[in-house]
Amino acid sequence: MRRAKLPTSLTALTAVFAGTAAVVVTPNAASAAGSELTIQAADDTYISSTRTSTVFGSEEKLAVGKIGNETKTAFLKFTVPAGTKIKSATLFLTPENKPSGKLTVSRVISDSWTEAKTTGANAPKLGPAIASVTPYPTDTRVGFNLNAEITGSGTYSLALSSALTDGAVRFQSAENKAGGGPKLIIATESAAVSTPPVTAKDCVTGAKLVPSCGVLWGGAAGGFTSNPRDAEHKNWEKLSGRTATIFHTYHKGDEAFPTKAEIAMTEDAANPRVLLLNWKIAYGSTWAKVAKGEQDARIDAFAKRIKAYDKPVFLALHHEPENDVKATAGSGWEAKDYAAMYRHTIERLRKQGAGNVVNVMAYMGNEKWMAQSWWKDLYPGDDVVDWIGLDSYVSVEKGYYHYGTFADLLDRKPTGGGTGFYEWATTKHKNKPIMVAEWGGYHRIGKNTDKSAVYNSVVPELTKRPAIKAIVHFDTKADDEGNRDISIDSTPAGLASFKKLAANPIFNVKLK
Repeated sequence: MRRAKLPTSLTALTAVFAGTAAVVVTPNAASAAGSELTIQAADDTYISSTRTSTVFGSEEKLAVGKIGNETKTAFLKFTVPAGTKIKSATLFLTPENKPSGKLTVSRVISDSWTEAKTTGANAPKLGPAIASVTPYPTDTRVGFNLNAEITGSGTYSLALSSALTDGAVRFQSAENKAGGGPKLIIATESAAVSTPPVTAKDCVTGAKLVPSCGVLWGGAAGGFTSNPRDAEHKNWEKLSGRTATIFHTYHKGDEAFPTKAEIAMTEDAANPRVLLLNWKIAYGSTWAKVAKGEQDARIDAFAKRIKAYDKPVFLALHHEPENDVKATAGSGWEAKDYAAMYRHTIERLRKQGAGNVVNVMAYMGNEKWMAQSWWKDLYPGDDVVDWIGLDSYVSVEKGYYHYGTFADLLDRKPTGGGTGFYEWATTKHKNKPIMVAEWGGYHRIGKNTDKSAVYNSVVPELTKRPAIKAIVHFDTKADDEGNRDISIDSTPAGLASFKKLAANPIFNVKLK
């Protein structure tokens, strides 16, 4: 592809790119031809301090500055492909009017915002300023040196503000028909963009099954069907092209598990796997009763079986507990009852000598539940939690509930504002590995939509978020409500993207 001729009137730093070749890529994927990448904004919008409920994400402009009492700030989001070796990074914007005044680019704390929903009322918080420039009125493109900020692959959110107090500068947005939307120009160290080589011998699981590097890859297939989970898991592995190291299954009450079929799945030398067992221990009882010891026989029976199994195993006690809380005194299902149940069960298993159990506290992480006053009471304590888990999904239908990419399912915040899930987990429980114990992209049944954008966004986020040590895809043609398809093969393009994701060397982790 030929590079468009550069305008003669630009800010001075533009000149460093003269004579190089550029390739324009989608927000979630890229390949280099030469030593330069041009990445278009995945999301861009602006907000108003007075029209706080107005969404400007579909407009063809980005406005910054102050007119009267109204201050306007622009937001930009870019995704740098996995494996990109960056020499320099520069943000370019195309003004629609004569630019003036000092322009400042600041870091945005969260990547969970989208142009379709961001307003002055819910806009993410700004971090420190990272670059500034005062353009000439004759400049036809304005550039910002972001070398210190953008140093590797991942998603980057930026805000643009102006020192003007009597006017606004307008820039072309990604929706502008002239094609002059925000662009991130990256000079790379080599002609090819590739993930640094990682081999299974380099990454191995250690204490509590935490990998020394890389990310454990897992799956749960055949959800909400009567089909055997082991057979469904194997079929899903064939479809995706990779052994799903974590084999996720579900149990309740007095069911005897791990089952013979589950054990057999972990004895296949050619396809090494570890179990992730979900157990609703309070089935037919309550959390409060379990905490008081009324199900100790149930706990002891499991302890005997799991000790005899004698291999490391992940155990999630009553995943997604937020959805089952009954915040009524004496219900037995209060958040504090869950924490007490969890603590009692883990402590009793340890006393019974079940040292091969690695427990996972698996949240739903929904905005509504995170905003509840009792949400914090669910956590049973760092001493009885080995991993913090998250079960979360995104829609691939634009405008539908929870539309977004992998970052959006990680960064959901309480309704009304607050700390996003990943930030909460890594600040409040900084020494705990994170497992995305269920994840996927969905569309409504019969409204098949390409899921590639979600799958393509996974590795860039994992490279930015080192606390995530495992991800487990939940695959089903119909969810528990019968209206959402979370399968990887609902479209050919989506399946191709998922297979590419599954093949990434970041998941080459050897069970030890």
